[in-house]
Amino acid sequence: MEFAMIDKKPHIKPYLYGMLAGFGAISLSIIFFFLIYRFDGFGDAISTLTGILMPFIYGAVIAYLLKPVCNTIEAFLRRFIPEKMKGLINALSVTFTILFGLLLVYALFMMIVPQLITSVTTLYYTAQRNFAKFVQWANHVEFFEQNTQIMDLLNSAYDTVSTSIDTLVKTKLLPSMQNILSGAALGVLNVVVVLKNLVIGIIVAVYMLASRKRFVQQGKMVLYSVVKPRWASLITEEVKYADRMFGGFINGKILDSAIIGLLCYIGCLIFKFPSALLVSVIIGVTNVIPFFGPFIGAIPATLLILIQNPIKALWFVLFVLVLQQVDGNIIGPKILGNTTGLSSFWVLFAILLFGGLWGFAGMIVGVPLFAVIYDVIKKLVFHGLEHNQELELVTAYHDQFGDPEDNASAQEAAAPQPKG
Repeated sequence: MEFAMIDKKPHIKPYLYGMLAGFGAISLSIIFFFLIYRFDGFGDAISTLTGILMPFIYGAVIAYLLKPVCNTIEAFLRRFIPEKMKGLINALSVTFTILFGLLLVYALFMMIVPQLITSVTTLYYTAQRNFAKFVQWANHVEFFEQNTQIMDLLNSAYDTVSTSIDTLVKTKLLPSMQNILSGAALGVLNVVVVLKNLVIGIIVAVYMLASRKRFVQQGKMVLYSVVKPRWASLITEEVKYADRMFGGFINGKILDSAIIGLLCYIGCLIFKFPSALLVSVIIGVTNVIPFFGPFIGAIPATLLILIQNPIKALWFVLFVLVLQQVDGNIIGPKILGNTTGLSSFWVLFAILLFGGLWGFAGMIVGVPLFAVIYDVIKKLVFHGLEHNQELELVTAYHDQFGDPEDNASAQEAAAPQPKG
């Protein structure tokens, strides 16, 4: 009986590993949220520092996104240029990478922006024309003709819509022209600031790409100079993990969204949906957001088509559902796989938390950021279990929930270590 009772006692503990990792990640995220939003001085300091360093942030983002391209070009050039001319290889790879990025942005701008302007203009006139046709149709329908109240309501609504623009221009727009001009000037100033930061950011990206290996070695020397070698190695491995996580997830999401946007555009052309390019851009851009992206993009896209052709809007909803099933079951797993290793619950939590903190950007980077936090907590929990000689709990957790990495780590740690 004593042995049976002892055997039953640890059965609850396999849940401890996953629970501690999850709740630890939640705790760190809540503390971070609390520091930013509950301490005004801390939040103001972060905002001021972010504003000052914005060109460097732009440059770091550009350099990080272009780093795989730069590495690929560098590896290609090494086949033809001797290793002793590595300075030339580095300069050429950075130059070709920046040119590739600029040409890509220019090509997308020239292809998309004119079509978007055309789509928005067509949408405006189509909506106006369809509303007028609806009123004319209602005037000849027997049901409406016999209900004078409904007819009066429709005519009144039509007159209101027709005169609202003139009223807005005469009573609101012209008297407020000074404020509008001031707002326009402020908007132009903001655009100039963004362009200035972007130009400086491109210059910063050039330096970061050219010196990326030097920065890595400098950071490694600083790390090993201030902490013990064992902890420095652990931190280095975690930084590499974060790099793989962010790089794999963000680049994979961008590629996945580009493919979905292209497939959506082809489908819209085949089924002759109105505003094909505008709708496809909305679907593709919002698809970058995990979990909520398809729903966020489908709603405005469907409304755009609904204004122009209600019947085709219904077909578009079915088309988007099929497209998202293809993405979720075929394209997404092929490109991303199980990149983050997070369950759907933690993905949802990360999107809501960091989306509330940083908006659209938070929805994109929140999942890989939370995955890194989760991994740190998981390793700390594993270290504690190893220290307390409770590694069998990891094996039990793997047997019940299936985490091959944890099981491999447990077996490796449980193996006898060589002496000496």
